[in-house]
Amino acid sequence: MKEPKVIQIVGYKNTGKTTLVCRLIEKLQIDGFMVGAIKHDAHEFELDMEGRDTWMYQKAGADSIAITSDKGNETCIIHKKYTPLNKLIMQMKDKDLIIVEGFKLEKYQKIVMIKSEDEIELLSSLENVIAAVTWIPVKFNDLPVFSIDDINSILSLIYSQK
Repeated sequence: MKEPKVIQIVGYKNTGKTTLVCRLIEKLQIDGFMVGAIKHDAHEFELDMEGRDTWMYQKAGADSIAITSDKGNETCIIHKKYTPLNKLIMQMKDKDLIIVEGFKLEKYQKIVMIKSEDEIELLSSLENVIAAVTWIPVKFNDLPVFSIDDINSILSLIYSQK
């Protein structure tokens, strides 16, 4: 089985990372790709809704909670522990492409979101940057720079990566 391609979308808060990831996923699905998505949250998050059974299991102290629905054709497993990115990727090895939002210091190819001039320093401070997606005009060495709305060009770059 071929390993999935992994692309990271990184940047500071409120730079449009989630919006870009969603737009890429929608287009990749239309193009017939199996896509996985992983998000790093620097804060505590709560996935389940208060009052639901799985929420009550968590509040009671369960270390892992799973819910599955054959009718909805979906499964969710919540582990009450941190899982490193490489282990999350291994769980999605059947996908064609995995888009990772965040995890700035990981080794995978990165597209950096730039919304203002003071964020340009990210382009030189991170490793394995393959492009910038910007809200403002930016030039940085020979790095490809795309407008936030240029989804087709961003996807062309992603398709061309090894």
